[in-house]
Formats: sequence, structure tokens, C-alpha cells
Amino acid sequence: MSKYRLNFGRSSEEKAIRYLKVRGYRILEANYKNKLGEIDIIARHDSRLCFIEVKSRASLSFGLPKEAVDSRKQYKISRAALTYLKERKLLDEGCRFDVLSILDNGEGSGQFELIQGAFDLAENYRY
Repeated sequence: MSKYRLNFGRSSEEKAIRYLKVRGYRILEANYKNKLGEIDIIARHDSRLCFIEVKSRASLSFGLPKEAVDSRKQYKISRAALTYLKERKLLDEGCRFDVLSILDNGEGSGQFELIQGAFDLAENYRY
């Protein structure tokens, strides 16, 4: 991965965290990884545990950022989330999967779209 893409990704995640905090999210973890996958941000919002996927683009050349969270990506996030819940003995906890889509022109601002409850736990995955 190029240095530009790494820096763009880090910058987008920092902007995402600021954006979520302003909207009442309490950030628990960022860049959570386990053997089954990774979750960009884990937070609490209105007492609900939220697993948040952040997708950003500098332009629309490859489509809207949120379009990259396809069924395959949702499956991977679901696996990582279930492992997180099991590790922390939170399997009975209500949770939600959100997507934060950022179209970032690189000029310090950007267009944000937060989709709460963007998808459900992958139905074909059992822990």
C-alpha cells in the first residue's frame, strides 16, 4: 500500500472518530483486529454497542465509499464482531453495525454519511 493511501486512511479514521464523538458516540476501540478480521471503530451510542466500518474516497471514480461495504465485507466484519463479543463475554449484548462513508476532497472538510444499522450480523455465519 502506498504511503499516500496509508496517510489518507489514517486521516479519514481520525476524522471519523471526531465526527462520531460530536454525535454522541463513545469510542471504545479503533482498529480492532483478531484472527478473523478487523473492525475500524467500536463504540457505544445510546447504550448500544456499535461496530463501525469507515470507508473513504478522494473522488467518485470508484463509486461511493459506502458501496465498498459489500456482502463479503459484511461477513468479515460479522466474524470479527462475534469474536470481540465472545472475548468480552458480551454475546447477549445488543449491537449494531454502522457504516460511515466519507468523500474527502483533501481540503480539510468532506462529505460524511452515517448509516446506522447499515447491515445485520451475517446470517450464514455461526460462531
